Amino acid sequence: MDHPHPARPAHSGDDARPYTVSRPLPPYRGLVAVDAKDFTGHASIEHGAISEAIQDVLRLAFKRADIADVWHDRRFPNSTGDGYVFGFDPTLMPFVIHPWLSTLQEVLTDFNVHAAGTARIRLRVSLHVGPLPDAGSAFDGNGTPRNDTHRLLDSRPVKAVLAASSAYVTQVAAILSDRCYQDAVASGYTGRHPDHFIEVPATVEGKSFAQRAWLHVPAPSGPLYDRRVLGDRVIDDQQAPDSGDGQRRPERRTAAQRRTVVYRADHGNVNSGTVHGGQRVHNGDVRGDDVRVESVGGDFVRGNSVRGDSVRGGKAGTVYGNQGDTFHGDQPEDRR
Repeated sequence: MDHPHPARPAHSGDDARPYTVSRPLPPYRGLVAVDAKDFTGHASIEHGAISEAIQDVLRLAFKRADIADVWHDRRFPNSTGDGYVFGFDPTLMPFVIHPWLSTLQEVLTDFNVHAAGTARIRLRVSLHVGPLPDAGSAFDGNGTPRNDTHRLLDSRPVKAVLAASSAYVTQVAAILSDRCYQDAVASGYTGRHPDHFIEVPATVEGKSFAQRAWLHVPAPSGPLYDRRVLGDRVIDDQQAPDSGDGQRRPERRTAAQRRTVVYRADHGNVNSGTVHGGQRVHNGDVRGDDVRVESVGGDFVRGNSVRGDSVRGGKAGTVYGNQGDTFHGDQPEDRR
């Protein structure tokens, strides 16, 4: 005998405090937000024209990408002055990632070429997905997914990559939330290979926001692999040696190790500082001939084993350790 599903309580809990009453999730929505680079750097008289031009560029890009419905059916749209944000059917997210981002790059390139007397527009784009209220209310679209979309848009990686790239080549820099990337890209639904995307730590100065995200630049230029863009950890992973299975293994190095400079002095001397008196080197009994200077300024010298003794010098004139006899002045004879 089939048992009917229990009826949902009449009290929906909409006016109850969070975590006290279960209630239905709002519908899932894709989110796209854009922001113009250096908007406040333009004269105030230009702001209105730029805001209008941004919407015209977005509309044209959706049309050229053959997904005009995303623009026509957008939910809770809002102009932010220097940008624009709206929700859309999340099933279309793969098409917004590609071909729309590449098409937006092309439309902006054309716009800027012919922007005589009009401010050039370069855009940061953030893409996210999540449950948001969408019932026709004036307050629809507000929630954590919306907030995170704007945080991603203001995060260091996407700002840095657009600032570091050529204004003549790169017009669009996009950042995808990890959820958006996993659902639409890693799953294989987007017509772009995952190698077109770079994992970045998305942080916002002055905000308690730090998330894994993915950077995509349709027309890259300049130093994309930059610590300002990717962060120290990602750069270290990129530079780690290949383990042989095609996977890179990150090298966990200290800050001092990353500054290490190695000088070799086969059958010779390496000096840092002032040396008084002559010097003569006999390498016949030296075990190892590397001198490693771990401070760029040469303040700390570590020598390999010399007849078992460790040689350390805070400065060129100071030596610690058992060094046998002490000599002053020229020493022409060999000492074995």
